[in-house]
Amino acid sequence: MTWIITTEHPRTPDATTLRRDYYDEVAARYWNRPVTQAEIDEGLTDDGTRLLVPPTGTFVVGRYGGKPSACAGMILLEPEVGELTRVFVRPEARGTGAGGLLLAAVERTARAYGVRRLQLDTRGDLVEARGLYAKHGYREVGPLNSKPYAEHWFVKDLTDAD
Repeated sequence: MTWIITTEHPRTPDATTLRRDYYDEVAARYWNRPVTQAEIDEGLTDDGTRLLVPPTGTFVVGRYGGKPSACAGMILLEPEVGELTRVFVRPEARGTGAGGLLLAAVERTARAYGVRRLQLDTRGDLVEARGLYAKHGYREVGPLNSKPYAEHWFVKDLTDAD
């Protein structure tokens, strides 16, 4: 099976399902319990999705064997700074290279927008995500914001050589 990564509006049915699955996983891990559909609905209310479209951002969906299985987004924070967000690969598709493909797709679009630095924040319990970012050239830095769930911050300088 192969991956196909495409830019997609974050409110299409496939993208919406992936965003819901992403929130379900990160919330369940944080609260250490299953998450209700109502909690997912609440968590996705006014979550900034409207910024994941041009000209303020982008959203990509990865399909593995034709099935929507991964997603990632980028929001422009400043003219040359973007924020990587909502990076998610369904458990059954992990270990297939999706993470690197998602990052590469978002980075290509970020460069086209004139972004010279991508940054992100994540939580300490999302160990796999932190490993993915480090593997793909993101370096951990001090706090970049004071968001409630931000515990680790990463940046990557985008150059033509990447």
